[in-house]
Amino acid sequence: MRIGVLARETGVSRRLLRYYEEQGLLRPTRLDNGYREYAEADVAMVRHIRAMLAAGLSTAVIGKVVHCVRDKDELRVPSGCPTFIGELRRERARITATISQLESSRRILDAVLDTAPREDEDTPREIAP
Repeated sequence: MRIGVLARETGVSRRLLRYYEEQGLLRPTRLDNGYREYAEADVAMVRHIRAMLAAGLSTAVIGKVVHCVRDKDELRVPSGCPTFIGELRRERARITATISQLESSRRILDAVLDTAPREDEDTPREIAP
């Protein structure tokens, strides 16, 4: 199938599909005229890539593990691919650390806001005649 068909089937723009190819996430064949030709399996692969991106993985990490993804219907941890599990654990730890940092930042902001004058105290009151 051509890139336009894959874009329609997956809801992903042609530009993004080309980016996935540049990153090594998709490997379409090239026809003699230079057009990209995608396989039916690429529809599922794009959906898996989107799921991994939504889970917070970078395209660099996805590039390391995308070869492990084989299931057509859903993204699963494949047997016999320890790279996949290790990368997922590292990414989960990174996301957990980021969440911790953000929660700490929120606590600091809350503490500062608690000392700030309330909005109703901040505006001058009219003096009754």
